Amino acid sequence: YVAAVYEHESILSPSPAALVERRSALELMGRNLDIYEQQVLAAARQGAQIIVFPEDGIHGFNFTRSSIYPYLDFVPHSHSGKWNPCREPYLFNDTEVVQRLSCMALKNKMFLVANLGSKQPCERTDPRCPADGRYQYNTDVAFAADGALLATYRKHNLYFEFAFDTPPQPDYAFFDTPFAGKFGMFTCFDILFFEPAVNLIRQYHLKQIVYPTAWMNQLPLLSAVEFQQAFATAFNVNILAANIHHPTLGMTGSGIYTPVKSFIYHNMESYGGKLIVAEIPVITTGYKTNLEKTPGRVSEKGKEQSPPSFYAEMMYDNFTFVPVWGKKGELQVCANTLCCYLNYQRAVLTDELYALGVFDGLHTVHGTYYVQACALVKCGGLSFSTCGQEVTDATALIDFQLWGNMSTPYIFPLLLTSGITLDFADHMGWKNNYYFLSKNRTSSGLLTAALYGRWYEKD
Repeated sequence: YVAAVYEHESILSPSPAALVERRSALELMGRNLDIYEQQVLAAARQGAQIIVFPEDGIHGFNFTRSSIYPYLDFVPHSHSGKWNPCREPYLFNDTEVVQRLSCMALKNKMFLVANLGSKQPCERTDPRCPADGRYQYNTDVAFAADGALLATYRKHNLYFEFAFDTPPQPDYAFFDTPFAGKFGMFTCFDILFFEPAVNLIRQYHLKQIVYPTAWMNQLPLLSAVEFQQAFATAFNVNILAANIHHPTLGMTGSGIYTPVKSFIYHNMESYGGKLIVAEIPVITTGYKTNLEKTPGRVSEKGKEQSPPSFYAEMMYDNFTFVPVWGKKGELQVCANTLCCYLNYQRAVLTDELYALGVFDGLHTVHGTYYVQACALVKCGGLSFSTCGQEVTDATALIDFQLWGNMSTPYIFPLLLTSGITLDFADHMGWKNNYYFLSKNRTSSGLLTAALYGRWYEKD
């Protein structure tokens, strides 16, 4: 099928904390929706059957709970397919944004997914009802090609979004299409957690995901395109990921991903939006995911004298590293119950320092979640203290086999090359209780090769 995602440079309110009238909120959002309209048309001309827009693309961010209120639409929750906002605008008040999106879908005969702020009045008798008498949600909406509202999803894992509430239970949101079956839907930070993302995919056997996001890149392990691809690979799904484009905030990185191929956009240099349109195969349920453990053998060669280990901070976590010296070798580094192993061979010895790092613990900065990671990374400079820094360019071509005795089945294989481009492993998967990732000759210099494990039970 042909899919489109749009990385949008949103027109932002100059003073998001200021209180404004609904009318001026609609005026600002209208300017973003004008751009959306042009992009839906452009995507339609290229044969797209579905288009996805980013999180916060219409209203922006940095609001307070009260300053965002004029920007919120009323969105009836789980009104699946029974309401067509474009054709029945009179059914509910304060639905101007929803109406415009519905009309874009209808006019271009295209499925459309977008993100907006929504409001829901609540009764004083509801013990969870906020003092102002309403719930405010970060909401995704999906429309059919005839403009019908098919599904809504209220973001569950909020990322410092004080203007919004968390829904009482996680929403499991998905909708059906004639061209690729069911699509699941979740937002940004959700991708790192079991609820609802992983549970949704497993429970409903989903193979296609739409994913609005407003993601701040964090190298070496959590750049947007890097993690989006790893997620598609780990769960054997297609992901249509639309990010916001604000390089000054470190926000870029969208794509259309299959488990073995990607069409991506990552651009920290220039401004303006970007439309990606690509044809991808429909994944049928017959595929095996990388989460199933398969029997096999690990060769435990005699360990040579390992180089000295050292500590350095990476992604706000205290990693234990060993330097990757010389043209080839075998390394091992352990922390808690996790041991990481590396066999490597460099094509040419360059003056770049690489290190093999391990972390097995609770990550506590900008969210709390348990990580098990084995990571081969290029360091920022030549001293140990630079390992774990954000690096975007590399020249070293390294053949490697990386493996670890991971305690969780949820392993996201990361493979990032110079200039924030993606590469694909030759082999990956389980043998006994080890997860393996191997690659001969990356397409360009290696930035990161990592096994990023999420041990959800220990969050």
